[in-house]
Amino acid sequence: MNIFLLEGLLANLSGYLMTPVLICIVLLLIYSIYAMGRFAGLFYVRRKNAQGYRQTIQIKERKWYSGYPIHNYFVNNPKACEDELEVFALKKLENLRVVTRVAPMLGLIATMVPMGPALKALADGNIQGISESLIIAFASVIWGLVIATLTFWPASVKKRWFAAELINIRKLRGE
Repeated sequence: MNIFLLEGLLANLSGYLMTPVLICIVLLLIYSIYAMGRFAGLFYVRRKNAQGYRQTIQIKERKWYSGYPIHNYFVNNPKACEDELEVFALKKLENLRVVTRVAPMLGLIATMVPMGPALKALADGNIQGISESLIIAFASVIWGLVIATLTFWPASVKKRWFAAELINIRKLRGE
């Protein structure tokens, strides 16, 4: 097989990736805004129920509280083992963690795809072609990083909240 044919085939195929990657970036941006809204709602509900939750932990009572998903899972499934609770917590964090990691990768893909046409335009002396290709390249990576930033913060805080709930469940069990 001719290596130039393979190179041309890969270069042409990579051009077809641009549209799906840009659509994914827009969808992830919408999801990140939705996730921030859910995070703000969860923060408000947790703050509202924090005092009752703390008292429940002190008196070792198993009572359901809105805004405490791991605790509530334990209340509904008192025989759940610690591994099962940790898997449930990880499942609750999975979407945020995936979006935090995938968004910059998509931004990088959307940056690299137009670099080929930009370099070709540079070789042809087409300055306008270079700038058109680089605008979308830089915009894509910026939006990928914005999405990762918007989802990283709720993922980190929720991870801490869920870890605290797991510790409190151990206290409820008397461990």
